[in-house]
Amino acid sequence: MSIRRDIPQVSALRSRVEERFGKRLAVHADFLALVAVIEMEQRQHISESTIERVWGYSTRGYDTISLRTLDVLSRYACGGDWVEFCRQLSKQTECESELFNVDHIATSELNVGDRLQIGWLPDRLCTVRYLGNNRFITEESHNSKMGVGDTFSCLQFALGMELQMTNFSQSNAPTTEALCYIVGRQNGLTTLRLLR
Repeated sequence: MSIRRDIPQVSALRSRVEERFGKRLAVHADFLALVAVIEMEQRQHISESTIERVWGYSTRGYDTISLRTLDVLSRYACGGDWVEFCRQLSKQTECESELFNVDHIATSELNVGDRLQIGWLPDRLCTVRYLGNNRFITEESHNSKMGVGDTFSCLQFALGMELQMTNFSQSNAPTTEALCYIVGRQNGLTTLRLLR
């Protein structure tokens, strides 16, 4: 039996495994280390390429995961098999959605050339200019990895919420790969204003 890797329960399992492992799985060496831990603790063999598929790290385009793989990872994360993990997940009282009112600026309300100042902890402050078609370019950057000339796409900016930028492109990097960049993960944007 195979399970689609893009369902919410698999995403939750990835988070629980990383929480138990103590770090985010981001490079091949991380997956090798996890294999060693699972083999030592559970006496079960699972290959790093199999685990990489669960995280979407594999470049082979797999979109399903075997039940056995999910059972092994579930036992590592919380002691029970996949079915038990899903059962526990459905009983959680944490709500994953809410309605709220927050100061925000929607990209659809901007005109080409409008400039925004955004900031986040501890001391990051950037000025970005709207290029149209949900695209922005960085004009000023203080204490941030985001540099002058970097471009990104964004649909809205919300004070107190993390900012997710897609199609992030660094002006000084030769890569054409579309990246995502998230800022304000813990406390969200602390500065948000439309510059006149």
